[in-house]
Amino acid sequence: MWRAGWILHGTGCHCNGRDTSPFAFTLSQANMSLKNEPRVNTSALQKIAADMSNLIENLDTRELHFEGEEVDCDVSPSDPRTQEVYIPFSAVYKTQGFKEPNIQTYLSGCPIKVQVLEVERFTSTKRVPSINLYTIELTHGEFTWQVKRKFKHFQEFHRELLKYKAFIRIPIPTRRHTFRRQNVKEEPREMPALPRTSENMIQQEEQFFSRRTEFLDISQLSFIHDLGPKGIEGMIMKRSGGHRIPGLNCCGQGRACYRWAKRWLIVKDSFLLYMKPDSGAIAFVLLVDKEFRVKVGRKETETKYGLRIDNLSRTLILKCNSYRHARWWGGAIEEFIQKYGPDFLRDHRFGSYAAIQGNTLAKWYVNAKGYFEDVANAMEEAKEEIFITDWWLSPEIFLKRPVVEGNRWRLDCILKRKAQQGVRIFIMLYKEVELALGINSEYSKRTLMRLHPNIKVMRHPDHVSSSVYLWAHHEKLVIIDQSVAFVGGIDLAYGRWDDNEHRLTDVGSVKRVVGGPSLGSLTAETTESMESLCLRDKNESDKDLPILNSPDDANSKPKGKKPSKFSKFSLYRQLHRHHLHDTDSISSIDSASSYCNHCRSRQNLIHGLKPHLKLFRSSSESEQGLTRPNIDTASLRSVQTRVGELHGETRFWHGKDYCNFVFKDWVQLDKPFADFIDRHSTPRMPWHDIASAVHGKAARDAARHFIQRWNFTKIMKPKYRCLSYPFLLPKSQTTAHELKYQVPGSVHANVQLLRSAADWSAGIKYHEESIHAAYVYVIENSKHYIYIENQFFISCSDDRVVFNKIGDAIAQRILKAHRGSQRYRVYVVIPLLPGFEGDISTGGGNALQAIMHFNYRTMCRGENSILGQLKAEIGNQWINYISFCGLRTHAELEGNLVTELIYVHSKLLIADDNTVIIGSANINDRSMLGKRDSEMAVIVQDTETVPSVMDGKEYQAGRFAQGLRLQCFRVVLGYLSDPSEDIQDPVSDKFFKEVWVSTAARNATIYDKVFRCLPNDEVHNLIQLRDFISKPILAKEDPIRAEEELKKIRGFLVQFPFYFLSEENLLPSVGTKEAMVPMEVWT
Repeated sequence: MWRAGWILHGTGCHCNGRDTSPFAFTLSQANMSLKNEPRVNTSALQKIAADMSNLIENLDTRELHFEGEEVDCDVSPSDPRTQEVYIPFSAVYKTQGFKEPNIQTYLSGCPIKVQVLEVERFTSTKRVPSINLYTIELTHGEFTWQVKRKFKHFQEFHRELLKYKAFIRIPIPTRRHTFRRQNVKEEPREMPALPRTSENMIQQEEQFFSRRTEFLDISQLSFIHDLGPKGIEGMIMKRSGGHRIPGLNCCGQGRACYRWAKRWLIVKDSFLLYMKPDSGAIAFVLLVDKEFRVKVGRKETETKYGLRIDNLSRTLILKCNSYRHARWWGGAIEEFIQKYGPDFLRDHRFGSYAAIQGNTLAKWYVNAKGYFEDVANAMEEAKEEIFITDWWLSPEIFLKRPVVEGNRWRLDCILKRKAQQGVRIFIMLYKEVELALGINSEYSKRTLMRLHPNIKVMRHPDHVSSSVYLWAHHEKLVIIDQSVAFVGGIDLAYGRWDDNEHRLTDVGSVKRVVGGPSLGSLTAETTESMESLCLRDKNESDKDLPILNSPDDANSKPKGKKPSKFSKFSLYRQLHRHHLHDTDSISSIDSASSYCNHCRSRQNLIHGLKPHLKLFRSSSESEQGLTRPNIDTASLRSVQTRVGELHGETRFWHGKDYCNFVFKDWVQLDKPFADFIDRHSTPRMPWHDIASAVHGKAARDAARHFIQRWNFTKIMKPKYRCLSYPFLLPKSQTTAHELKYQVPGSVHANVQLLRSAADWSAGIKYHEESIHAAYVYVIENSKHYIYIENQFFISCSDDRVVFNKIGDAIAQRILKAHRGSQRYRVYVVIPLLPGFEGDISTGGGNALQAIMHFNYRTMCRGENSILGQLKAEIGNQWINYISFCGLRTHAELEGNLVTELIYVHSKLLIADDNTVIIGSANINDRSMLGKRDSEMAVIVQDTETVPSVMDGKEYQAGRFAQGLRLQCFRVVLGYLSDPSEDIQDPVSDKFFKEVWVSTAARNATIYDKVFRCLPNDEVHNLIQLRDFISKPILAKEDPIRAEEELKKIRGFLVQFPFYFLSEENLLPSVGTKEAMVPMEVWT
């Protein structure tokens, strides 16, 4: 076998304003050596040697040498631009036609090294002009690839080089000569700036560049670092069709329906794509998955010299020049994918599309406060891409609260700012059935799209064309540069932000006491709600915070008080702005008292505050098109501010963000800062949720799901097939460890992405239900306990209405523990009521009752329920194994005691302090079966451990799982302020009975005594319900005694009432609109 080497030298300069590339002007033979191969006889080697010698002689490289003065360069080799050997990932969005000038293909200043690896000699009875096929290995920077070329290809390319050399030697007219020729014309006109090269020269250079890239099998996407190793590339013919789009299976099956087109095919480690040569646009991306297959031959392709590539989403048919060419393409593709992307070809645990990624950084979040802040910080660090998909997205929500920097951390402002910096932002929203849901995704899309051209928004599905009316896209993902992914149950939407206090009220009042010798005899005490001050929005279309009237506004005068020139709120607003403008910390308010010390008279105080009339000043960063808020005194609720004689607390939830969706669902979402429920009479509904962040390869897997959905939607919906909605490309796993940003507080663990996906949601051949499989597996294999928080609890399969097996797995695991005399605990925390609008005092709405029916059917009603299965074997001993709870809190609103349930929206499973599942999937058939709603989740298994106690024995607990479990327990049990309480051992009788069960029972009893809460175990039917609500409650009859009782409450945990409306049929009544929809909508 012959091995020969060349180096293609170049300066990386621009010749005549054009990129000459490293493959430019000198092709010099570096070395040639003959290595004896035992299986090849000497005569054969001698023939190949002779052919190789003829090749070198025929391609006389001396003809291509340039003298130094012949190359006209705009930059020198020492220029810093020539030292750059990195093409940013953003180049994938800037591809141009293959014959366009100035396209970046090569790594600047980096030579291409060439080595001939093998010479194949064809034997044929016919006379073949080129009987040798050369396998050539090329290296350019970090990239190495192979091409196969015949002798005639070298000859053709050599002629192109000679022609190019001749053309660049043609003298070009100077500017002076051209100007003199122009002057001889009768009507002189302004001379435009002329290019340094002629039209013919440009055409010849473009032709040579195209020929050169085709000879080397390279393109604009070949040397992008984040796309991974370079695979085979080349021009090929592809056949239309082959997509697996639901509802279109009958189209395009006949040969007459097919169209053939010339495309440039590129193979990477986890996908392949083809581009249109004329425009350079990426026309399709095919991901490598477990169904990826390459087949060659007419039988498989129904095409002469055909090549067939299958995956879960498409069957792609390609046509080559010859059967040998097709075989080489097929073999090269398979070899490359097997070498660099074997994980994508394998079946993975739980049937997931993603592999287990070891040593992955991960972080958990309890409630949205910390989650939103980390999402905002990660977005701020984005350099290339931001992917977002939500069931619901509200552009005007604030991600950091209290709001101390104006609109800086408002979602739409962040996205606009990053888009202006060149970051590409892609957002996918669930397109709701408007008659059933009022989330107004069309408004969200319109608002985001008009911010900047770099923001692209898709909605899916189209209900009529896809016949998908019942199912939803329910994932909640935020992915930054495909390197950090936030996965969980928290939408970037109204009502989701909350912290561990779970406040019920957010009136936003200010109280001022004026007195003392410095102000004379004037003493005034005024309490005025923020609501009376927020009289209007300046312009709802600007979507900014409302404007407060000036202090002199008549409407802002307290009733019964003499108006004064020095308004209480004017002082508060001025102090607020002066001390909070450039800080994220609310602690700076305390230092504001020093500001007032020098104001010893009323006039001096006013004079000192005159320069600070506004609450916020526009930040140094321009937010073009997004107006700054005129005020936001509603930013520091629950912060008791004492500035001299000032007391105040301000809002966390603005406008539509203050909500109680059981009382009233959202309306008029196009007016984001207008309240839709009365803050003074209706408490908000607190929101309890869980989310996570993962890095590296796991983040790549999350991005891969988003990319698959985006590309599928682009193909499926004609309106998105334009070039302004590009195909997305997954980054390579080989560069996943190069983290440009890392979420603080992350720990190392093994992470695997899970999902529920099907043909309608992701365009895949077989549905995936890996979340369901993981839940069942973790429950069945847990040794000590499981802890579940979920929005729904609909399970226990009867194979007729409900099909998921999670409830059955719980029951069987408890029975297994009982039979083995093992101590085993199950903790279940769910909402006390489903999150549907309805008045529970009258029994609730039909939708609310339907969900209640299936929740109760899973927990305690019927022989298929968990308690039904347990009681059949162990009687009432089930109480030693499982606990069902909800969350509730109370507060004082306008002088009245109020209570409300805390809405549990989490989708969480923790097992044995070492395994966690966090995601968007509810425990019901919609989320778990894969064919219905689309979902995402992560399973995290600890690799870092800490000493702990389990069942009274020493135990190595995982840092991630135990930390999350302890935080959840501290929040719901009220132990955040008292870390000394021992909650280490979740299995011991002391904790389970004396802490968990006892706290839940005590809290529930007190709430029933003070408020007579619903749902309630005393109410078995609607008649008892009417009687129950007609009785007076202690909170109104004796508020002082009620307050004393409420002081005994600890945390939020309450027992779940098993017998509420147990004598009623809670399924929708015949004739109602809810009864007309299929039963699987509720399950």
